[in-house]
Amino acid sequence: MKTLLTEQAPGYYRHRMGDIVVTALNDGSLAKPAEILSGIDPAGAAAILRAEFRPETPVITVNAFLVQTPDLTVLIDAGCGTKMGPTVGRMAANLHAAGLDPAEIDLVLLTHPDHVNGLLTADGSPAFGHARIMAHAADAAFFLSEAAAARAPEPAKPVFAMARAALAPYGERFSTCEGGEVAPGITAVPLPGHSPGHCGFRVVGAGQSLLIWGDIVHVPDLQCRRPEVGLVFDDDPTLAAATRRQALTAAAEARELVAGMHLLFPGFAHVTAEGGAFRSVPLMWSALGAHHG
Repeated sequence: MKTLLTEQAPGYYRHRMGDIVVTALNDGSLAKPAEILSGIDPAGAAAILRAEFRPETPVITVNAFLVQTPDLTVLIDAGCGTKMGPTVGRMAANLHAAGLDPAEIDLVLLTHPDHVNGLLTADGSPAFGHARIMAHAADAAFFLSEAAAARAPEPAKPVFAMARAALAPYGERFSTCEGGEVAPGITAVPLPGHSPGHCGFRVVGAGQSLLIWGDIVHVPDLQCRRPEVGLVFDDDPTLAAATRRQALTAAAEARELVAGMHLLFPGFAHVTAEGGAFRSVPLMWSALGAHHG
């Protein structure tokens, strides 16, 4: 009997914007019970996912994005590291497969605090020996506060602990922003609700614009159809839903390319509006990483 070949290709995909290259790095995926969703009952969620040919139990893709400019190598989010189970934590291997060493990273931008575990190696030391780390000031003030951690509900406490543990080894290499340009060609875009300082990062190059929008959606096949559906982990569910609808509407109206930490790999898409709902249209795969839209 012949041996079945089951190994997948490495999980990275390059998208070129002139002299800027954005590389999607897959970190794996997480299967979660429908009870993590808010604003919809499990049966309703299962029906939509079944219609979209998806598992009825939500599966959440996890991505990070590498932005290479002529002057800097920037990583946006750090993945799950070794802390969230065996189906995630692949970002470091895919970074290596894409031809990059962690020592080459100059700056790590964080969309929000539960994407920080990949900042550490398995032994708890910094994974990026030379990089500066940056997050939104509102998230730093909230998730690094001992008082806020003490007041947090029990399900949320691990996020506070993760953020503090992952950032502590970086010391003075950690700083904050509140929006605006954080590196040449990269602008922080506040998108609050999922966390107080949740933000995306807009990359502009060669007349193209890409918004890496963080966690605007976790289950895109469901939340594009039903933008009011959120996660029970949202810090401000009402604001998160409003921000999601605004981001989807803006992307559709501007025809701006978006990338998401939980869009299906390789994580680049356009958005179309269909009545009160939306549709995520994956970017056409290109051997040259070129965008023809």
